[in-house]
Amino acid sequence: MDSVKLNNGVEMPLEGFGVFQVPDGEVCKKSVLDAIASGYRLIDTAAAYMNEEAVGEAIKESGVNRNDLFVTTKLWTQDASYEGAKAAFESSINKLGLDYLDLYLIHQPIGDYYGAYRYMEEIYKEGRVRAIGVCNFYPERITDLALHATVMPQVNQVELHPFFQQEKALINMKAFGIQPEAWGPFAEGKHGIFTNPVLSEIGKKYNKSNAQVALRWNVQRGVVVIPKSTHKERMEENIDIWDFALTEAEMKKISTLDLGKSYIVDHSDPEFIKMISTMRIH
Repeated sequence: MDSVKLNNGVEMPLEGFGVFQVPDGEVCKKSVLDAIASGYRLIDTAAAYMNEEAVGEAIKESGVNRNDLFVTTKLWTQDASYEGAKAAFESSINKLGLDYLDLYLIHQPIGDYYGAYRYMEEIYKEGRVRAIGVCNFYPERITDLALHATVMPQVNQVELHPFFQQEKALINMKAFGIQPEAWGPFAEGKHGIFTNPVLSEIGKKYNKSNAQVALRWNVQRGVVVIPKSTHKERMEENIDIWDFALTEAEMKKISTLDLGKSYIVDHSDPEFIKMISTMRIH
């Protein structure tokens, strides 16, 4: 497993395991235990996923040294303020049963996220969080935050896959030294990603699946990926991407798949903003 060094020197695995839409309880707990047993060391959850407790139980029962894991959770929009973030962080860390987080992210650029980020800067300086960052911050938002933050965000987790490649956004993040992380690296199964002929043709050369090619393509761009599955055999397949490398020609071939926009969610849609602004998790 390769890793990347964040702008503060912290090492972050280039591949992790995400638990979005994995229900809290035994299913989530077993999934995380299976993922850790399969070799994953980065575990990504969020307060809004409502499964932090199960993730924490799995971490405790895994038998893996805490220092060998990289645990991420996220602040929901409901708590986007200085005082809100203070309470939300304590809630998350208690549910996870941890003394510190490796990465704490603002889930959406909604509400008083500046106030929330100021609190995150404080706990970062106190050592309660090893790295801080954001999710779903498009170029104009991440630029604004980067120019006015005391602590430069270490990570920006956004939608990144062969059909929505966001090359300009990656260039902008690189200019600030902010690490891109991909949610939805399989495009949530859209656009026939698992049968796409371009990915299939490349995969045949290496005896790899479309999913493995899509993941390898992203990590070769320097993007952290967090694929999700509740099936152990898929977890093992998804992490088996470190024994081959795509050529420059193959990377360019995959670049032709870019559709230039998201078909999963439109973060500029006022109705979407209203929906996530009113979603309550407590």
